[in-house]
Amino acid sequence: MLAAGAVAAAATSQPVKAALPIAQATRDAVPADFRITNKRIRQSVMGWCFNPMPVPELIKHCADIGLEAIEGIDPKFYPEAKKQGLKISLVGSHGFATGPVDTANHEMCVAKLKSSIDTAVEFGAPSVITFTGMTVKGMADATAEKNCLDCWKQVIDYATEKKIVLVLEHLNSRDDSHPMKGHPGYFGDDVERCIDLVKRMDSPYFKLLFDVYHVQIMNGDVIRRIQNYHSFIGHYHTAGNPGRKELDETQEINYPAVMKAILATGYDLFVAQEFIPTWDDPILALRHSAMVCDV
Repeated sequence: MLAAGAVAAAATSQPVKAALPIAQATRDAVPADFRITNKRIRQSVMGWCFNPMPVPELIKHCADIGLEAIEGIDPKFYPEAKKQGLKISLVGSHGFATGPVDTANHEMCVAKLKSSIDTAVEFGAPSVITFTGMTVKGMADATAEKNCLDCWKQVIDYATEKKIVLVLEHLNSRDDSHPMKGHPGYFGDDVERCIDLVKRMDSPYFKLLFDVYHVQIMNGDVIRRIQNYHSFIGHYHTAGNPGRKELDETQEINYPAVMKAILATGYDLFVAQEFIPTWDDPILALRHSAMVCDV
């Protein structure tokens, strides 16, 4: 025992060999020509994450990697995306801050949602995103929920007529380190509340946008929630936590297991990569995340 202890002590006293930079080994293992092959997960990408890369350049890379779709880009680039063989997986609308929690925003939200539905029809997108908006100081939760429902009910018949699904995104309110890593004050920060709102809308054209990153931060138990709520989910987003970064070994979510859980529910719509690249080569990072999710 003393001898073993001496060996251990000697080992720990040796200079620590310089480690590779974080995730360098993972980067080195990503084939520069990797292309999605299994295609069981219909992968998309959220374009804003790759700013300031020009959108046409990102579109070409997405097509090269084998991604099926793109979202979160200016609609003026939709024709170019379609030309390159990509679908539009989701159309934006009124933004997360000025949502229907506040009745003063209803006219604007309704107009933007209907306009976005028209855009979705034009470009063959299945969904339009919506949000609750930020909490109004002094407003009771029940009132805020009613305000949201009253606003969405002004749009749901139009969405149904056009066969476009409105997807309500749940966001985390905990991370205040970056304006797009978390949203302090966001009313829909509890996935259970968002599911309840979806249930109360009671329409196949109103569902939850299940952002794995945000759910992990606020509620956790991701796979069980996917299993329990899959019939109410109309879209998925990914990102590594903490940091809303790559889906590499520096973050805590087991994405291959999450993707397999999604597939097991029979889900056949889009899963969009929405991480903010930290690698020096953002497209290699995108290839890696596409590879992780190509289960």
